[in-house]
Parts: sequence; structure tokens; C-alpha cells
Amino acid sequence: MSMVTGVDFTAVPVSDFDRAVEFYGETLGLPLSTRYGKMNGVEFETGNLTLAVLDAGQFGIDFAPSKNAIALRVDDVAAAREALEAKGVQFHGDIVDSGVCHQAYFSDPDGHALILHHRYAPR
Repeated sequence: MSMVTGVDFTAVPVSDFDRAVEFYGETLGLPLSTRYGKMNGVEFETGNLTLAVLDAGQFGIDFAPSKNAIALRVDDVAAAREALEAKGVQFHGDIVDSGVCHQAYFSDPDGHALILHHRYAPR
């Protein structure tokens, strides 16, 4: 039996805090649940994982965009992609059908890898 019962959050260190807050809150439409006190840090909720968006410099983190993608669950990848493209988000390639899910790859303004994801086949 594992002592780990889940994953609570992942840190997303950013180089431009205000731009990141606008992207995750306005462009992606994620609800902001927590704003940190004296440090530039906020938490956005995705339904099952919190994204802790942190000003890398203030938290003493060396900034580098993550190529380990965060897959964001959506009901319809094509519709979500179209809505984000209308807001200026650029995608990398076409929608991928893996045989069990649809995926569309893009990045946040700092270059962190993100995926719109919808699993249509049972696990």
C-alpha cells in the first residue's frame, strides 16, 4: 500500500508573473483560488490538480520553460482549440488522435508545454 494518496499541485515558475496570471486566468479561464501574501504566487484550479504559478525570481527558482507537458482535460479538443486560437494561442501541429484520446499541443507565454486532452476510450 502506497503512502501517497494523490497529487495536490505542480509548480509553474514563470518569468513574467502578470502575463502568466492573465494567460492562466483569462485566456484559459482557470479559477484563481489563492493569491500569496508578499510573494508573486497564485494558485489556479483545474478540477483535480492545482497549478501554482510562481514568479521564479522571487522564489529563487532558475527559470527554464518545462517541456514536460501538463495535459488539461477538456470535453472537446477541437472546440477548445478553436476558442483558444480565437484568443491568439498558437498550437504546434494538428490535433492528434492516439487511438484512445485526442490531443492538441501548445505552450504558455513562457514556453511551458501544455496539451488539450480528451480521453474517449475507456481505460
